Amino acid sequence: MYLRSGVSSVFLVLQAAGWTPVRRPLVLTQCCRTMASQNLSLPPPAPLLQPLSVPDRLLLGPGPSNCPPRILSAGCRQLIGHVHKEMIQIMDEIKLGIQYAFQTQNPLTLAVSGTGHCAMEAAFLNMVEQGDKVLIAMNGFWGERATGIAKRLGADVHQLVKAPGECFTLEEIEKGLVTHAPFLFFITHGESSTGVLQPLDGLGELCHRYNCLLLVDAVASLGGAPILMDQQGIDILYSGSQKVLNAPPGASPISFSQRARKKIYSRKTKPISFYLDMEELAQYWGCNDQPRKYHHTAPINTFFCLREGLAILAEKGLENSWKLHKENSLDLCAGLQKLGLQLFVKEPDARLPTVNTVFVPEGYDWKEITDYIMKRHGIEISGGLGASAGKVDIVSGQLMRNKLRCLKTGLSGFQQKAKHFVNILFLHKPGFYYLSFVCESR
Repeated sequence: MYLRSGVSSVFLVLQAAGWTPVRRPLVLTQCCRTMASQNLSLPPPAPLLQPLSVPDRLLLGPGPSNCPPRILSAGCRQLIGHVHKEMIQIMDEIKLGIQYAFQTQNPLTLAVSGTGHCAMEAAFLNMVEQGDKVLIAMNGFWGERATGIAKRLGADVHQLVKAPGECFTLEEIEKGLVTHAPFLFFITHGESSTGVLQPLDGLGELCHRYNCLLLVDAVASLGGAPILMDQQGIDILYSGSQKVLNAPPGASPISFSQRARKKIYSRKTKPISFYLDMEELAQYWGCNDQPRKYHHTAPINTFFCLREGLAILAEKGLENSWKLHKENSLDLCAGLQKLGLQLFVKEPDARLPTVNTVFVPEGYDWKEITDYIMKRHGIEISGGLGASAGKVDIVSGQLMRNKLRCLKTGLSGFQQKAKHFVNILFLHKPGFYYLSFVCESR
């Protein structure tokens, strides 16, 4: 009653002031249906009306790797605004974590909002202009991919080629620099398609002697094998979040030296991608001592996960992480050889600790092996990529760092044309779990 009388009083006051109510036309109920509802031709997809179903698997391929609970928990945090002061603080912490992991003081250090592939494209997009001469070291799949990206940008691309499973010497690289006189040299530190670890000592100095910038792919090696960006004279270095850092894919560390930064800021043309333009991203990440400038909406929860992956690495310490991966790889390779398997990379020092490769036993199809292990045991191991496809099986040595646990796998001694498959045998050692395989009749 009070509400009605109050409304009536207000109406009378408005009417006295000359206000005239506007009468709305009567709209029939049957006309209230929207045009969109009248034109729907597709029903809701049946699978989306069911709960999400994701299997629990042990990922022992070249990546991604399983996330520990701490990182999974970070990814489940509630969103905050991408320009909130708390988010800016997290981005600053990520930048510090990348500088530690890369061992660099480069101001232009950040995480690209994308996977390792996106970081690779960002490196080339910002460095290469039409007609620039680029030399690519190719001993596996990632040299092939780098070649394709550089060619799309109109670069004058040359290749330095070695057989899969082998790394490059400084003498071979110097010969390529002398022959082709490139402004940029690309090489993969951890070639995950073949399991090769490329030595980097002396390489930056060599490139600079020939006025060449050094671009290094460390997607599969960061945190698992030594890499020292400033000391080794690396000009552009990038990695991924989903390997040793144990975070979901989607945020990729990248850093540029002062030499590389000078090239970026003296380009004749703008990079063809605004999203990956480092001049723009530098302002977004606060890399140039200027007020931050909006660029894009960051993958907020992915950044939470990357921050925690970098924090775990910092807590453990780089040297401890390198040592642990090396020890685990040595034990794994020794076990694989005892089972009668042949390692793909012949030279022990050239074996990538995070990704171990073995020849597929004669008489077996690699896909048959990996499918069986996945179906029977819920474990992923992978086949090769590019030139190594069908020749090798890839077994990860990447650490799942929860409670300093390392999960390793070995593949059992298949005999030619023998109808055996694998059965998992868990061998325990203080602080670690080891996985190996023994034969079982089909």
